[in-house]
Amino acid sequence: MESKIRIIYIDYARIYYKEHKKRFPKNYTGKFVQMRNNSKEYLVFSPREFTRYHADIIERFCMDREIPGIYDKKNKRFDIIDLAWSVIGGGKFEIDKKKKYLKLYDNSMVYGRYDRRGIKEKILSIEEFSDYEVDVE
Repeated sequence: MESKIRIIYIDYARIYYKEHKKRFPKNYTGKFVQMRNNSKEYLVFSPREFTRYHADIIERFCMDREIPGIYDKKNKRFDIIDLAWSVIGGGKFEIDKKKKYLKLYDNSMVYGRYDRRGIKEKILSIEEFSDYEVDVE
């Protein structure tokens, strides 16, 4: 019997805009990573102003959860040391909260492209996006 994967959505936008005392925008862009740990899949979004690179998103995620990781020698890739974790890939996003629209596109230069298979359905299963139009390129 196939086990159901639980989708966990994390968006660092609230942290970023609160820390910088900026009003939370109705639309913003950034990068995201897709990671797995056992039966959980994480979609971690971050505004472009908060994290320049996909590795920065993974580092922040790990720091917040005390998951050990390390940068490679060129400081371009942050690898999670715990083998139970895997980084599937990454991409970019656009969110328009007023129009209820989410677009996923592109890829990560370091981690590769996110897994497109079923990602639209996964996004729509997240309460915050259940009534959004989701565009996956």
